[in-house]
Amino acid sequence: MSHIAEFAARLDEAARTATATQQIDPESVMSLEQAYRIQAANIAHRVERGEKLVGVKMGFTSRAKMIQMGIDDVIWGRLTSDMRVEEGTALKLSDYVHPRVEPEIAFLLKAPLAGDVNASEALAAVEAVAPALEIIDSRYKDFKFSLPDVIADNASSSGFVIGNWHAPDTDLSNLGMVMSFDGKVQHVGSSAAILGNPVRALVAAARLAAEAGIPLQAGAIVMAGAATAAEWLVPGTYVRLDIQNLGSIGFHVQE
Repeated sequence: MSHIAEFAARLDEAARTATATQQIDPESVMSLEQAYRIQAANIAHRVERGEKLVGVKMGFTSRAKMIQMGIDDVIWGRLTSDMRVEEGTALKLSDYVHPRVEPEIAFLLKAPLAGDVNASEALAAVEAVAPALEIIDSRYKDFKFSLPDVIADNASSSGFVIGNWHAPDTDLSNLGMVMSFDGKVQHVGSSAAILGNPVRALVAAARLAAEAGIPLQAGAIVMAGAATAAEWLVPGTYVRLDIQNLGSIGFHVQE
């Protein structure tokens, strides 16, 4: 078995069983291309079990995070059908290793989108936009990981919640966003924190997905990236996100 297949199988098992695993690249010597190959093989295991690819998620969409990680571009991961958490339902912390949550905005495509497109072209392919929450979960022991580790681990993506869809011409450039636990505010931010405008994350998604040979298709969901820092999930709480002009969504957290 190649290292790509070996690492992919290990990460898939860690996610499937909610069991922490050792880093695969503690010295950060692996190329990003190799890390994405592991990610693809990792997700292929899920597809083989019957899950369907439904979209992509963007990561490191703040300039500060890029600088911190020493990169000059966003990263991305893949969304599958089994990762979707219905709004208002409950998720079990025991299904995750190090679960956290981030406030985001989601796009739903009505037409294929691929390659180098501008903001207007990207928006022309959008059917609707919605408030969204992403559950992220590093599968590595002691919560230690390098950048290639993160990418191989599907950019830490584990679940996503999407609220009501809104018209695609909704101005997303500077919407206030408040994430709270049981009514207590955890983070306050703006959609402008997502690359200055979430539409830029959509443009990046089109480029990166095409480069990977999986251009975005009609019906795909694109999670634009976090507007604030992630927050650790706490059992027995209700997580809620309110976004100006887009409404609110939430989910319950169980042990």
